[in-house]
Amino acid sequence: MKAAVLRETFPGEKRVALVAGNLAQLQKAGIDVIVESGAGQSAGITDADYEAKGATIATDRQAAFDADLVLQVRSLGANPENGAADLPLMKTGQLIVGTCDPLGSATAAATLAATGATSFSLELIPRITRAQSMDVLSSQATIAGYRAVLLAANELPKIFPLLMTAAGTLTAARVFVIGAGVAGLQAIATARRLGGIVEAYDVRPACREQVESLGAKFVELQLEATESEDQGGYAKALGEDFYQKQRELMAAVVSESDVVITTAAIPGQTSPLLITAEAVEGMASGGVIIDLAAERGGNCELSVADQRIVKNGVVILGPTNLPAEIPNHASQMFSNNVTNFLLNLVKDGEINLDLDDEIIAGTMVTHEGQVSNARIRELLGLEALNETPEQNPEATGQTFNATQDQNMEPTSNEIADSINDEEPSV
Repeated sequence: MKAAVLRETFPGEKRVALVAGNLAQLQKAGIDVIVESGAGQSAGITDADYEAKGATIATDRQAAFDADLVLQVRSLGANPENGAADLPLMKTGQLIVGTCDPLGSATAAATLAATGATSFSLELIPRITRAQSMDVLSSQATIAGYRAVLLAANELPKIFPLLMTAAGTLTAARVFVIGAGVAGLQAIATARRLGGIVEAYDVRPACREQVESLGAKFVELQLEATESEDQGGYAKALGEDFYQKQRELMAAVVSESDVVITTAAIPGQTSPLLITAEAVEGMASGGVIIDLAAERGGNCELSVADQRIVKNGVVILGPTNLPAEIPNHASQMFSNNVTNFLLNLVKDGEINLDLDDEIIAGTMVTHEGQVSNARIRELLGLEALNETPEQNPEATGQTFNATQDQNMEPTSNEIADSINDEEPSV
């Protein structure tokens, strides 16, 4: 059994799907690893590092695609610019593992299916205890939440902590985090470490405990009571009337903040508008907004994906790939996720497509020349196949219309506690 690690071709993507440190686990499971030359270079991992752990270096991409399994950070769909160049290299029965944005790029799934390859989208990892170690969205959101605060600190014309000096007292920066999923919680923890006064809001009342455990204040908006979670614990869309009232009340908190970080995104759909242009005008000059939902329109009305906008002295950033800006640790976490996924997929050196396993069935997007995932087939207007409960997200409480942070991960006490454990007292 051979697995190939490809060099990423998406512009600006510096991560790699598998790091050298995970090779021993895979080799023990009967998986030999081939690495396309230079695949890990941008993440600080050399070909020599891989060779030292027993990998074979492929000098060209075609040689890498001769493997049974192909590992990528961004497969077709998540790599619209250059992903199609790999289609002629794919073959029937080959397995492609990576992120492929199936809910936002369903047509790419149909294109990939035509190659005969079986593809797995790691964004669709089910939210069950057994799959937590495979959840790439949560691991990468951790990086994004941390990086978002650093970007804000770099742009803000103030320092974050309170300082009392002989030259006078400097007041602490006020930070408002919207969305208390994984990215939001990490942003809260990082801003607190820097000494900021942090407030956070989420439509899910259960998030209060996690927010407060990190030393932040949970913002309560006087909104009409409504059911904000589905049976699976996910935040759900609440209707335009609710969001209109929410925006009006939230503007008051935004106006008092030096930094606002938003994390609410819906895979495959336009991000909910939370901060209007009028709310931005209410912020003091020098304020900063980091919109982590900018890739699909943004939570801020003025956000533009991957651009720096200045309006009335307020800086608005819409980064779409923050994990790639910290590629070494982001790759390490992604690699651990991939390794655990492969160890579940491969038994005794052989691929085991057990469709009774909800992890395998839930992440499989294409198989035997067709789109196999029920949700993606629906988006494409295709007739339903004979599906297992694991292939139908609604059957497992796994919904995709949640308005929450971009990783689609429900918050948990374990997440907050793990962040809190690392946070020094301020």
